[in-house]
Amino acid sequence: MISSPMARKVRVCALAGLVLAAGWSTAASAAGPMATGGPTSQPIGHYDFCKTNPAECSIRPGDLSPATMTGSLWRKMLSVNAKVNASVKPISDFDIYGKDEVWAYPAKGVGDCEDYVLEKRRELNRLGVSYADLLMTVVRKPDGEGHAVLTVRTSKGDYILDNLDEKVRSWDRTGYRFLKRQAIDNTGRWVSIRDGQQVLVGAVQ
Repeated sequence: MISSPMARKVRVCALAGLVLAAGWSTAASAAGPMATGGPTSQPIGHYDFCKTNPAECSIRPGDLSPATMTGSLWRKMLSVNAKVNASVKPISDFDIYGKDEVWAYPAKGVGDCEDYVLEKRRELNRLGVSYADLLMTVVRKPDGEGHAVLTVRTSKGDYILDNLDEKVRSWDRTGYRFLKRQAIDNTGRWVSIRDGQQVLVGAVQ
């Protein structure tokens, strides 16, 4: 029996939905939350960013529960990660500003790792994700170089948006050593993740 075009279209749409849901559920089930410690030092780049953007560093979200993982949230994370990675050209702070460790929005379409993070954080917040679940995070790459990524807290665990990776991965599948991230209850404070040396994160990454 040959099915009608409409019936075939419905089946194709249903299959596409199943594929998308499977992709989300597979990724979601793999994650877990990272264990954070007590208060730690604020990265110098973020300290300077807060001096020029004080309103962004004094936000105290009321609801501190992780964002509920849904297909919609997963699509937002994938879309924002891909969009910002494609729209920003990687250039070092020194080449842009003549000095290291300048955290800023990539207003001119250029920036380094923390600038990507700031933009992704802003975009996801505009899409309804709380700042309590959008945490700037400092890591060390396998080669020992400092790097910044965005941690998204969800009910299925913590995920990483990274300008070096088009995929959104569980934090424990990135290969990074996690050092510190923003506190969930205060955007101007940071908490430790693991003991580690202070690192600069301003290289082209």
